[in-house]
Amino acid sequence: MKRQKSFEKEQPSLYLVPTPIGNLSEMTKRGLEILEKVDCIACEDTRNTGKLLQAYNIHKPLVSHHEHNTKESVPKIINALKEGKNVAVVSDAGYPLLSDPGSWLVKECVDQDIPVISLSGCNAALNALVASGLSTEHYLFYGFLDHKSSKRKKELESLASFPYTIIFYEAPHRIEACLQDILEVFSNRKMCLARELTKLHEEYIRGNVEEILSICSTLKGEMVLVIEGNSKKEEVDLNLAISRIEECIESGMKTKEAIVFVSKEMNMKKNELYDLYHKK
Repeated sequence: MKRQKSFEKEQPSLYLVPTPIGNLSEMTKRGLEILEKVDCIACEDTRNTGKLLQAYNIHKPLVSHHEHNTKESVPKIINALKEGKNVAVVSDAGYPLLSDPGSWLVKECVDQDIPVISLSGCNAALNALVASGLSTEHYLFYGFLDHKSSKRKKELESLASFPYTIIFYEAPHRIEACLQDILEVFSNRKMCLARELTKLHEEYIRGNVEEILSICSTLKGEMVLVIEGNSKKEEVDLNLAISRIEECIESGMKTKEAIVFVSKEMNMKKNELYDLYHKK
């Protein structure tokens, strides 16, 4: 077990700093303070991060850290931390590590007892979820589906029975094909497509999959898909349940044992099945 008290004493730390997903004014005061404080900033694209820092007149060394260079960048960042430097991690937009690289770096820091401190800030998935009009009580953030239709359908099939709201990210050039697969696997559920969040052309499109599919070829910008969960409960064949209990009893099980066995097998509540069997 490892316990980290982030504010108990000053020590070299890795800071996970969210950055605006569009509107630069949404950069938090604490986020700016951390970017001013650290010795260097690890970023997905030095050009994009450079523009952000320029807007706030922050001048710090930048370390390229993205999914294609982690073998080189992670040891470099760990060494900087061990030398007593503070390092911030940012992505091009939004929350670091969510559909962005960084988990290996955090794992290495945790393994080597280097503090990892996360800040609050922008996140496109949550922006879209809370304004979608769909249930927010429970949800799954899935991120990007595979870009190949065959693999994407397999991913969707594994999620088809999930009862809660599901959040996907998607690029504009794949949105039509993605929604076509969602319609085929999930059927015509309620959904919300949120695009260009916090930017001038921000838009929330609420409807069902077919409706949004009919216009998606005209849409541009980064997109978040918020999809209704599966609200259909599978109907259990009660006669089949009774037959299975009788089969188990004939095979040598006691009645109570057979009911418990079938309740697990058919995903039914034991008490309901008990009552059903004794009222037949």
